[in-house]
Amino acid sequence: MIDDSRIDGAGQAEPDEGAALGQSIRDARRAKGWTLEEVGRAAGIGRSTLSKIENNQTRPSFDIVRRLTQVLDMNTPQLFLQSGQTSISGRRDFTANGQGEKRDTPTYQHELLCPELTTKRMLPYIATIKARDVSEFENWIRHSGEEFMYVISGELIFVSEHYRPLTMKAGDSLYYDSSMGHGCISTSKEDARVLWVSLE
Repeated sequence: MIDDSRIDGAGQAEPDEGAALGQSIRDARRAKGWTLEEVGRAAGIGRSTLSKIENNQTRPSFDIVRRLTQVLDMNTPQLFLQSGQTSISGRRDFTANGQGEKRDTPTYQHELLCPELTTKRMLPYIATIKARDVSEFENWIRHSGEEFMYVISGELIFVSEHYRPLTMKAGDSLYYDSSMGHGCISTSKEDARVLWVSLE
């Protein structure tokens, strides 16, 4: 696990590392009208550490990111994807069957795969589609990057702001621009399960 206060030898985080994450956390905090002290206390981290995260001066551990997103009701899995260069060339992370990091939203149940690596260019996860009608989404889901989606079981409809609804079943796959508003609803008797890979 990467220490939440880790910075480079010059005393600064690597350029642009985690900038989008820090901005997202700041925006969510301000939307709730909370101070740094209030969020830090609720998440169990120091005010100065939270300030550094928001200003891209330190790279938080996965556990701290998880606590912040829970406290601030930030449900987009893309928030767990941190970009940037790394000098480490040999890395691996293993997730046993059913042992991924669980994250629930009103419409999906996510299982983040290989979550211990906090600096990576893709985010793989399995999602159970709980939504049964587009009215269950308050807004379009959208975030930077692209996504690959593979239906593991069940049937669903993929809806997006620029295309007609797309019916998908087990074995079907889709690659799309995730900045385009989108969402999925299950249409089979059982909730559909999909493998998603979010790419920066």
